[in-house]
Order: sequence, then C-alpha cells, then structure tokens
Amino acid sequence: MTEIEKRLFELQDEKYRDFQVKLIPTVDPAAVIGVRTPELRKLAKELLKKDDTDAFLAVLPHDYFDENQLHAFMLSGMKDYGRCMAGVCEFLPFIDNWATCDQLSPKVFSKNKDGLLVHIKEWLQSEETYTIRFAVGMLMEHFLGDEYDAVYPEMVAAIRSDEYYVNMMRAWYFATALAKQYDSAIVFIENKKLDKWTHNKAIQKSVESYRITPEQKAYLRSLKIK
Repeated sequence: MTEIEKRLFELQDEKYRDFQVKLIPTVDPAAVIGVRTPELRKLAKELLKKDDTDAFLAVLPHDYFDENQLHAFMLSGMKDYGRCMAGVCEFLPFIDNWATCDQLSPKVFSKNKDGLLVHIKEWLQSEETYTIRFAVGMLMEHFLGDEYDAVYPEMVAAIRSDEYYVNMMRAWYFATALAKQYDSAIVFIENKKLDKWTHNKAIQKSVESYRITPEQKAYLRSLKIK
C-alpha cells in the first residue's frame, strides 16, 4: 500500500462509503474507500505543495475510486496551464465514472479558453464515454457566457451516443444553455435536433430550473416528444 493509500484509509468513513457505492454503479464497490469530499480537497491542496506529486499523478490507472477523486482535485488546483492540461489529457482515458469526471474542473482553464477549446474539439471525437462527457461539461462551464457562439451547441447536438452518461450531460448542457442563451438554444428544441431521450431530458431539467420563466417552461412542455 502506498503512502497516499494509507492516508486515504485513515480518512475512511464506512457509512459514507456505503452511500457512495450506490451513486457510482460503474465502479467496483471494493474500489471505494469512502473519503468525504472536503477531506479529499484538503489532501489535494496539501499534496500540491510538495515536490513529489508527479509520482502519484503518473501512476495510472489507480486502484481506488478515491485516488481518482484525489487526482481530479489535484489537477483542478494546478496553477500552471501547460502542466494541468498535460495531466488532464493523461488522466481522461482512465476516468470510469461520472463523479470523477464532473469533479475535474481546473480553475486555470478559465484563463486559457482558446487553448481549452482546441482540446474540447478533440475530446468530442473520442470514443471514451467520460472524455466526451468532460468535453461537453467544459463547453457548458466555460462557453455559455460572453464567449458563447451558436456553433458550440451544434457540436453537442451532433453527438450520437448510446451511453447514458454522455446523453445525460448533453441534456444538462442544453438545459443550462436554455437558461443562459435561451433565444439560441430554443431553436435546437423547436427543430428537434437532439435524439428523443436527450430532447425530453433537457426539457425536464429546464422546467425544474428556477432560471427558466413560467412562460418558457410552459412552452418547453409543449415541445416534448411523445
């Protein structure tokens, strides 16, 4: 057992582990230690201050889900864009669950959006479920504001996948787009540019949002595909 694995087991919360296992069905329960997120974030910050962090980050795949979570938090906290992006590209193929995928959110990406967009376009062409999910998540997080361009939802709409975790993120993207860029995003719903499941799920998530007006919600309900 490595030193980091020992630290993780020292932080183990068995009740939390049992709760977590139910939320991440793609992960072997035996691979879940059960470390709470605040503890993982704290440990990630501690490890980033040390000189030998690359040793842990280089050992892929990890044996435990909690190591993957720790890895994601460490990458998310890196301040050097080049180092962070290289680490993300190395790590993405080894992500095997939605939780680790969604926890991976490097702050430094917000200051390097041109470079990020190049990678997003590459990741969208991947055959890996969570690489695609991550790409859509990055478009949702960084390109629905001032940097928005109508070509971005086109990229998400063009995805065709049978993977639940890909299509759920696509639905989440369009629900968020409807909240932030309604006039542009509604066209994708009106013209039925998404597959039926993603279309209806996006509407469902939108009408549950407080950022969508009652009038918009009523109209969206009328666009549901039966």
